[in-house]
Amino acid sequence: MNRDALVTLFCELVQIDSLSKHEAAFASVIADKLAGLGLDTTDDGVGPRINGDCGNLICRVPATADGFPAIMLNTHVDTVGDDTGIQPVINDDEIHSAGDTILGADAKAGITLILSTLQALDDQKLPHGELVVVFTVAEEIGLVGAQHLDYEMLQPLPRMAYVLDGGVTAGRMTTQAPYADNISFEIRGKAAHAGVEPETGINAIQIAAQAISQMKLGRLDDESTANIGTIQGGSATNIVPEVTTFEGEARSHQEEKLIRQTRDMCQKVEEAASQAGAEANITTERNYNGFALGPDDAVVQRGITAAEQVSLEPNLHKGGGGSDANIFNEHGIPSVIIATGAHKPHTPEELLHIPSMVKCCEWLLAIITLQQ
Repeated sequence: MNRDALVTLFCELVQIDSLSKHEAAFASVIADKLAGLGLDTTDDGVGPRINGDCGNLICRVPATADGFPAIMLNTHVDTVGDDTGIQPVINDDEIHSAGDTILGADAKAGITLILSTLQALDDQKLPHGELVVVFTVAEEIGLVGAQHLDYEMLQPLPRMAYVLDGGVTAGRMTTQAPYADNISFEIRGKAAHAGVEPETGINAIQIAAQAISQMKLGRLDDESTANIGTIQGGSATNIVPEVTTFEGEARSHQEEKLIRQTRDMCQKVEEAASQAGAEANITTERNYNGFALGPDDAVVQRGITAAEQVSLEPNLHKGGGGSDANIFNEHGIPSVIIATGAHKPHTPEELLHIPSMVKCCEWLLAIITLQQ
């Protein structure tokens, strides 16, 4: 793979803003680049349903030979947070952001790899099966694009999928990911003047603090985590706060453990509210289901063989986060996440390791062209 071409394309892409639900301008750039390869893209129409300015992009690449499985390639087009005006800087073998912003290698490194691999297939006239390329929107705010993707447009479903949203180590595949629940809490106490008659009030913030202090949070075991991430309440220091809301999550590779943890977090809030004479309103939602694929699964086998073919050491990884792969597996498309060369996502320290990106591109090309 041409290192300079990969770097040039990546640096072009990260300078185009693509915040969640505001990806239309960037999506049009992707569509134009695919059109340059003679490929058409289709917007699945999900934009209005998610209050976004465009939908997921779907591109079908016809097979050029028999004997290859239909493979789906995926990554997302949005970047995390609200950073705009990203400027990449090349330092030897790494690309960083010039300022205090993220770099956007999550997941524009994946987009770079997909576009570059399609270019290589066309340039070298390599044999391959049908490819279904899906660029999802709004991944960073809860896998929204994949959740609402029009799966009828993918029929017949591809036999397997590779999600280019992994880490820095070329050859690494995330083959397991957890189940996850989102939990929203509201505590309703009673307002009172904090200086005149505080004893007549019921302090919702204090109840929330008591409940949270009793929860098991952080790393629970080697496959489970829990967190309280936001909290809001009160209106003034001289008013006993009547309402407090806070949100949390729980994750586990074992669904039974997740159910117990979510139940326990809810019980802690219910008990604290009841003891104080307050009301607790709780909403739980399954964010996504987990998946676990092994070395015998065809999508994993193909990734391992292709990695070895380009002199990479296959590394099967058990992930702690969610990705579009969770949703695709749930919809019956065996999917794994593969590395892109990106490191330290969602932070100003984010970087792209160029030699790793080059090897990941060789790996992806081998996955597609492997006769197995």
